[in-house]
Amino acid sequence: MAGQRKLFEEVGSESKTAQTPQGGMIDAGKRGARGGVRAWLAVIFVLVVAMIAVGGLTRLTDSGLSITEWRPVTGAVPPMTEADWQAEFAKYQSSPEFQLQNHQMGLEDFKSIYWWEWGHRQLGRVIGLVWALGFVFFWVARRIPVGWTGRLLALGGLGGLQGAIGWWMVSSGLTGRMVDVASYRLATHLGLAFAILGLIAWYVLSLSRTEAALMQARRGREGKLFSLSTGLMHLTFVQILLGALVAGIDAGRAFPTWPLMGDSFFPADAFYVPDGGGSWRAFFENPGLVQFVHRMVAYLALVFGAVVWWRGRGSAHPLTKGAFDLVGVVLLAQVILGIFTVLHAAPLGLGLAHQLGAVALWVAVIRARHRAQYPIVQSVRGAR
Repeated sequence: MAGQRKLFEEVGSESKTAQTPQGGMIDAGKRGARGGVRAWLAVIFVLVVAMIAVGGLTRLTDSGLSITEWRPVTGAVPPMTEADWQAEFAKYQSSPEFQLQNHQMGLEDFKSIYWWEWGHRQLGRVIGLVWALGFVFFWVARRIPVGWTGRLLALGGLGGLQGAIGWWMVSSGLTGRMVDVASYRLATHLGLAFAILGLIAWYVLSLSRTEAALMQARRGREGKLFSLSTGLMHLTFVQILLGALVAGIDAGRAFPTWPLMGDSFFPADAFYVPDGGGSWRAFFENPGLVQFVHRMVAYLALVFGAVVWWRGRGSAHPLTKGAFDLVGVVLLAQVILGIFTVLHAAPLGLGLAHQLGAVALWVAVIRARHRAQYPIVQSVRGAR
């Protein structure tokens, strides 16, 4: 009997073990340090937002052309002696911006704009270092989640490309009769910054849940809402690029009136370009036309955003509905802020606030899109 009981107990023990959940194939093997990678990306996210803000201040203070050389490594050390400062100032004095616009500038004034540009470049180096150290650590420790190595490596590649595009942008203002960088190059530089920021935001949201949870959530995706939010994301990105064109030629100060531009709906001499050339150049170089297009796309985004928000209100998931509510609030606030910025001729504070508003709207749209793709199911009591 004792032997039978022992045999019975072993069978019972095996039965209990067999009932223990083992997980599916999605969770098999090493899942990596999802929380650690997410925290690392969140730090880079904050740094990129700061980079966009400092870049905006650099543009608004006309500091972007103060450093006339691209030295990715040695440029990290600023001028240390008076002789070093004089040498840097001499390089700037040979630039078109100094000769045509800032010829009255002294050394102390030069230092103030130099520090803005140096800080902007230094922040870029910090972001690259944080990415490199984090990636190497997680890779060597074999803690990168399955399927994420390529994505994280590509993110670093985009960061390196951004540095090269930054110099491509600056170099456009160092030759000929240019006293500013080319606006389309500025738009390319800012557009890539927002693309990187959007990818990081999507990755952070995805890493907040397991792959199994994401696959389960995708079964309940709201396809129509996802498509609408994707359209709004693309329209928002176009508007961001147009905002860069506005900033690139100071078009925000051209017509400080609203709703009309001066005394008319369409600006006078909209297709005039000072040195001639094709009328297509006016879309990049005529302040009135550039601002007009930016305004019209803002109205379009407001109307389309209202439609997307209304559709989002019909979501069966409270957290998805809340994400689209946030998009509606931020979009309306951004349009109002844009009007105030125009009416006050785009001063430094309002110009920077408007640019940060674009960051908030961009991230809000991406978050709502992620909620539509991977809805979070809540019980009646609100538990996940």
